[in-house]
Amino acid sequence: MRAAGSKAGFTIAFAALTVFLLFPLVWVLLMSFKGYGDVIDYPPKFLFGPTLENYREVLFGGGGGIESTSGEFSGYLLNSIIVSGGAVLLSLLVGVPAAYALSRNRIAGGDNLAFTFLSLRFAPELAVIIPLYAIFQQIRLYDSYLGLILAHQLITIPLVIWIVRTFLADVPVEVEEAAEIDGCGQWRVLLSVVAPIIRPGIASAGILAFVFSWNNLLMGLVLSGPNTRPVTVGILQAIGFDQVRWGWMAAAAMIAAVPGMIIAIYLQRHLVRGLTMGVGK
Repeated sequence: MRAAGSKAGFTIAFAALTVFLLFPLVWVLLMSFKGYGDVIDYPPKFLFGPTLENYREVLFGGGGGIESTSGEFSGYLLNSIIVSGGAVLLSLLVGVPAAYALSRNRIAGGDNLAFTFLSLRFAPELAVIIPLYAIFQQIRLYDSYLGLILAHQLITIPLVIWIVRTFLADVPVEVEEAAEIDGCGQWRVLLSVVAPIIRPGIASAGILAFVFSWNNLLMGLVLSGPNTRPVTVGILQAIGFDQVRWGWMAAAAMIAAVPGMIIAIYLQRHLVRGLTMGVGK
């Protein structure tokens, strides 16, 4: 009886936590299908006539005012895909070898250097964004894809190095030594032997790095311009001088969440394995 009561309590607590976590997402989803009158109605409506007008305005534009710039959202979406995808690709190309070198103590003071990389993730972005803006203006990287990709390395590289370094700690050194005896160099050992073993960890690091890069607002707000404005900044177009288009903002937020969800679903198998690897130890 006590076990049954404990199980029921756990189920209720889990259901309550699930509702608490999912309610904001469901609320935004419902808001994206509401007209302006239904959005501002009080008390809030849960039963209403749904409309796709908000999505049409976001993707294809509309009339005047804020709506006239709504059709540009697809361009913001493409900018975010280019910047976040490029940032993750560069981080993996640099971060995986760096994590391997640090985990195998190939570099003097590797632990201190690894903590230095991690401290970049802890540091507030406001501490570096103004110097970055001044530097990018001087070297003509402001409002460029390359500039944003390089700036996002402050977000993505620490994540990649520390996540991959954790998985490398579970790889037996004897496997690498055997490959070296067979005549493999360090790069071939990393690419042909180690990388396939830690592929779930690399996938996990890539997904998390993409999510953090995709959701970043400050970098795009300060370092981007009309040519490279990302989706997080594009959503702010819903705020006008006289009103906030809540339905438009909700629809834009739901569309902006799609790429990350697609990547997570596509790499779900590797992500689950990566996040649970080594739990049994």
